[in-house]
Amino acid sequence: MASHNTDANCIFCKIIKGDIPSFKLIETENVYSFLDIGPIAKGHALAIPKYHGAKLHDVPDEHLGEILATLKKIAIAQGVENYNILQNNGKIAHQVVDHVHFHMIPKPSDSDKEGLVIGWPAQQADMAELKQLHEEIKGKL
Repeated sequence: MASHNTDANCIFCKIIKGDIPSFKLIETENVYSFLDIGPIAKGHALAIPKYHGAKLHDVPDEHLGEILATLKKIAIAQGVENYNILQNNGKIAHQVVDHVHFHMIPKPSDSDKEGLVIGWPAQQADMAELKQLHEEIKGKL
């Protein structure tokens, strides 16, 4: 088994270790997935890296590679047609548990109230500012 960073106080690390029970779906060397016990839709599941990191940029790439494939398998197994994949970083971005986790949230086609409800406050970008931002980011990649 690969070496994994853990936090003894983290609820997700405790779930991975088996100290807290879960409704496990798929487990691999680097990923653990399970049903959310506070779901916003039937079938709401989580996929987490076994490597403890609070935010996405804290987790090495090799511990993230299987996450999307795991979520895809869970969505296919449930036969969901519409769903959201969500990952939050930081408290003000609605992250509740400080261990990277991805949600697969089914969106029933007959309900606009069940599942994830998103407000998307898009604004028209200033093209000169966007060009400058693009140059700054590209320069750091």
